[in-house]
Amino acid sequence: MQQLMNLRKSKNGKNKIIDIIIRNFLFFLAILSSSFVFIVAGVILLKGITPFISDNGGLGSVNLWRFLTGDTWLIGESFQSNLYSVGFIIISTLFIAFLSLLLSFPVGVLTALFIAKIAPKRLAETLRTVIELLASIPSIIYGLFGAGFVLKFVYNLSALLGYQSKGGNSMLAAVIVLAIMTIPTITSISEVAIRSVDKEIIHGSLALGATPMQTNFKVVLAAAKSGIFTSAILGIGRVLGEATAVSLVAGGRRSGLSFNILDTTSTLTTTMLEGMKETVGLDYDIRFSVGIVLMVVILLTNLILNTIKKKVGHVHVK
Repeated sequence: MQQLMNLRKSKNGKNKIIDIIIRNFLFFLAILSSSFVFIVAGVILLKGITPFISDNGGLGSVNLWRFLTGDTWLIGESFQSNLYSVGFIIISTLFIAFLSLLLSFPVGVLTALFIAKIAPKRLAETLRTVIELLASIPSIIYGLFGAGFVLKFVYNLSALLGYQSKGGNSMLAAVIVLAIMTIPTITSISEVAIRSVDKEIIHGSLALGATPMQTNFKVVLAAAKSGIFTSAILGIGRVLGEATAVSLVAGGRRSGLSFNILDTTSTLTTTMLEGMKETVGLDYDIRFSVGIVLMVVILLTNLILNTIKKKVGHVHVK
C-alpha cells in the first residue's frame, strides 16, 4: 500500500512539473506573439517620425500640421521637396470605406440569411463553399479582375453619362472591388451569428403567428445583430488595410479632395505602396509616416465601431 501511495505521489509530482513546463511554454509563446505588435509598431513609429525631426538631407523637416491637413502629395518634384500632405487622402480613404461597406454589408448579410435559414441544405453547403473560396482568393486576383473588367465597366458608364473617365480608374472602381472583396468576410461571420440564434426565439415567433420571412427579418436578424455588426467591423478593417487591389483601379490622385465617384482617388495604403521604390531618403521615410496615420485611423475607427456595437448589440425582440 505504501509503495502504491509513493508511486501515485511520484506521478502527481511529475504531472505537476509537466504542467508547469507547459504553462510556462505557453506563456512564452503568448509573450512572443504579442511582442510582434510592439516591434512592428515601434519600427514604424521610429521611421515615421524621422521626416518631422530631421533635416532630411537639406530639404528641411516636414511640417506636421501641413502633412495632416494639406491637399497635395507631390510626385516627381517630391525628391527635391518636403511638401507632403495626406489630409485629403485620409478623407478619401474613409469615404471609400463607407461606400464599399454600403454596398457589401446588405449583400453579405442577406446572403448569409439565405444560406443559414432559407436555402435547401445542399444548396446552402454549395454556397457556403463558394463563399469560403472567395474569402481565400488573394487580393491581387481581385485587383486583376478590377483592372480587366471593372475598369471597362466604369469607363463605359462614364461615357454613357458624358463624363471623361481616365480609363475607368476611379473611386467607383475602387469601391466595387473592395465591396466584392469584403462580401465573403461579412457573409461568413454573419451566417455563423444567424445560425447561433436560439431556436426557441424562432419557434416563439412562429407560434405567435409570424410568417417564416417575418421571423427571419424581424427576429433572427435582430437577435444576431451583435455578430452581424462584428462582420461589418472586420469588413471595414479589410477595406482600410487593402492596398494591392485598390492601387490597380484607383488612379493615384495626388492633389485636391474629390467626392466625384467617377474621378480618380487615392487611399493611405495605395500611397504607401506606390512609393516603396526607394530604400533611403525622405520619399522613403514619409511612407512610414503615412503608416502611422493609417494605424491611428484604423484604431479610431475600430474604437468608434465597437462603441456603437455595444449600444446596438443588445437583443430586443418585439
